[in-house]
Amino acid sequence: MDSIGVGERIRHAMSAAQLTQRALAQVTGISQPTLSRIVAGDRVAKMTEIIAIAGATGHSVAELTGVGSVADRAQYAARATNDAEMAAMRRELLHYLDLDAYLDDQGIPPLPVVA
Repeated sequence: MDSIGVGERIRHAMSAAQLTQRALAQVTGISQPTLSRIVAGDRVAKMTEIIAIAGATGHSVAELTGVGSVADRAQYAARATNDAEMAAMRRELLHYLDLDAYLDDQGIPPLPVVA
């Protein structure tokens, strides 16, 4: 995950979402100068920033970081019911699978389930 590649992918995600750096800064809480340095590849983005940018642009963490996507490894997915659109459900599911894979890679344990 190199900073120049991440910056380039973030710039494309911003363009696809029709967001300026200023608008993305407002949505994510990341300062515009910091976003500018990340997009230029002059600063490595923190994972919390990448997650915020992914949510704001409608992209997955894997898409922004260039890390292999769990979409390639997922063999099963939920089926669409109640007029839900399959494409939207798949995007949402893959977002959570990407996040889960990242947390596993970082050695962050799951939160205990409280009944």
